[in-house]
Amino acid sequence: MSNVFTSAVFIKPDVAFNPVFRMQNLAPMFRKRFTVKNTKNARLYVCGLGYGYYYINGRAVSEDLFTAPISHYDRTLWYTVYDVTDLLVEGENLCAVICGNGFFNEEFRSSWNNDQAPYRDNPKFILRLSCDGEDVLLSDGDWKCKPESATWFNALRSGEYFDATCYEKDWAELTYDDRDWARAAVDQNPPKGVFRECLCEPIREHEVYDPIEVYQVRKNVYIFDLGRNISGYIRLHVTGHKHEHLTIRYAECVLEDGSLNRNGVTGFYPESDFQTDRFIASGEEITWSPKFVYHGFRYIEITGLKNLDGIRVQGVFVHQAVPKRTSFLCSDEDLNRLYEYGCVSSYSNMFYLLSDCPTREKLGWTNDAQMSAEQMLTNFQSERLFEKWMRDIYDAMREDGALPGIVPTPEWGYEWGSGPLSNGVLFELPYRLYLHTGDAKHLCDALPYMLRYFEYLRTKENEEGWVPSFGLGDWCTVGDRADIPVQFVNAVLQHKFYCITSLAAALSGDGALEKEYADRASAWKDRIIDTYIAEDGTSRIEKLSAVAILIYHGMYRELAPLKAQIKEYAERQNFLHDCGILGLRCLYEALNACGLQEYAYRFVTAEGFPSYRFWLERGATTFWECFKLHDDRHYDSRNHHMFSDVLSWMIKTILGVTHQKTDPSAPELTLQPYYFEALTYAKGSYLTDGGALDVEWHRDEAGITLSFTVTGDARVSYNGRDYTAGTYQFQIR
Repeated sequence: MSNVFTSAVFIKPDVAFNPVFRMQNLAPMFRKRFTVKNTKNARLYVCGLGYGYYYINGRAVSEDLFTAPISHYDRTLWYTVYDVTDLLVEGENLCAVICGNGFFNEEFRSSWNNDQAPYRDNPKFILRLSCDGEDVLLSDGDWKCKPESATWFNALRSGEYFDATCYEKDWAELTYDDRDWARAAVDQNPPKGVFRECLCEPIREHEVYDPIEVYQVRKNVYIFDLGRNISGYIRLHVTGHKHEHLTIRYAECVLEDGSLNRNGVTGFYPESDFQTDRFIASGEEITWSPKFVYHGFRYIEITGLKNLDGIRVQGVFVHQAVPKRTSFLCSDEDLNRLYEYGCVSSYSNMFYLLSDCPTREKLGWTNDAQMSAEQMLTNFQSERLFEKWMRDIYDAMREDGALPGIVPTPEWGYEWGSGPLSNGVLFELPYRLYLHTGDAKHLCDALPYMLRYFEYLRTKENEEGWVPSFGLGDWCTVGDRADIPVQFVNAVLQHKFYCITSLAAALSGDGALEKEYADRASAWKDRIIDTYIAEDGTSRIEKLSAVAILIYHGMYRELAPLKAQIKEYAERQNFLHDCGILGLRCLYEALNACGLQEYAYRFVTAEGFPSYRFWLERGATTFWECFKLHDDRHYDSRNHHMFSDVLSWMIKTILGVTHQKTDPSAPELTLQPYYFEALTYAKGSYLTDGGALDVEWHRDEAGITLSFTVTGDARVSYNGRDYTAGTYQFQIR
């Protein structure tokens, strides 16, 4: 274990841990007075499990939310460092902490067994404060603790209950009287994880939205429609309403009568009232948001309101503070909406991992992430987030090389939800990081885990050497997944894994290993072609997804037959999506590779079911989990990112910007727009580490004009020539 906390220890409330679901659990508060003579260079090191918030002299240490970051707590404990120099005074000071449960201590039963996690315990924290390198405060048994707070229930995927009549707003102040508080308990069985500093961006509050509509559905029940789907929580401003008990429920959609539609998700939590906060008003003016939970929602229902006097409701968009890298705008308003909504879905699932959705699960589903990794790095500066999550992926690997379908995991997901479609994140993330940063470390660090995974994959092979039934296949199709055999999906992805492993070995300086996996990749490609490509060069699996997957991964000896086949299938199904997440991830790039960019555009902008416009016509403001149709009483998640690679295609094809940083002597940006016949203009930007590229092209009677501006240290290759800082314009035709 790292010695970053020297002689500090985890402390927690001195109450017995009860693992049974009780609908009333702890958000304990802690306090300690301390004296300092020197306030220079004050650094606070903290790790709160599940979540901790820290105050010095009544002021919050930071605006960060939901720390410590989620991990496999028996393997890694993420800690955070804050500069608190400006919060200290010479003489007596007060440090206060409040902790909640998070994923560390989930009580209620769910489909993913978080309640059975081996590390569960009461909330706790460890802390060290130093000034000019000298420790002035440590977490120890001398701290005072009040196990009960105004937050009398908090469960990350259920909700938070807050009693304003019990809230003492000065509890974190030096002058507060804590004589009745008990001593904190030193944790006698601390978590076994290794301390690692979390260097990725924190989770913060971002936009705050007023409702676009408020209406009453029945007596004392009001609905607040934000007009958009987000991750986050309510901001409740209350004046009066003494002792009113408000029940606050969240949902992504409503039924025909305007009431909340929660039918598609509540069954996952049989014991818990899903996505529900509760608030007891004190009669005094207060502004409240939950501290230990967040939700996915567009609609907020409040039950218990006699009227709307003295009540103001807002929605707060909460996500990791990862900077945007791109902007995009064109003459097709639906494409602009897709770009915006895809970005919102991406942000809604950045919570120290790539979650599947902020609503139902909040889990790091790795199949979703393998499909979205390139898009996330294209449109967001998500390198640090990915680096943090790669550590979690390594932690999740068992000794035999098995990986789960969710990361981090409470030991669930090794038997279902795994397989190459999911576990491929082990290869895809470091590969994409390498392309975007040029840093070989990402692949070199992953190499031993890749080799261990291959050993595990061999245990899933049949007598012919295929992996026939391990994993999800082309997940989430409109039709029958069995149309695309799992064996085919696994075979193609296994070839991809061989290629990435060979590259990782080369970057690690292991020439023999590089050749071994290059030879494996070559032999495996021949076997795939012999098995799945017919004598006439077409795909034996007569499905659009299969053809797209083969083209995207280069599984052919001649492209022309597959080009004719994908063109025929596109026309036959009227450019409507009939692909799962892998097929759609490959489709647009496969069409580009065939010189069929106009066909790709027709898929992206098609009308009817299934298509992106099908979502838009039904009121989507984020990307949905599925294209499947359900009746109005059931639905899947409506804030997923796994179908979002189309955003990367927009940047690379319509805007024409491709980023790769593996060759220091070459420009990292390549500009090659495709001037689609249906568009009259497109414009956008792309940020690099030291500069930016702004691009615009438009069509008029005189032809097409392309202009771009390069700033800072950015370098751009266009039509075989390199461009540095300046503005350039070209008449295309």
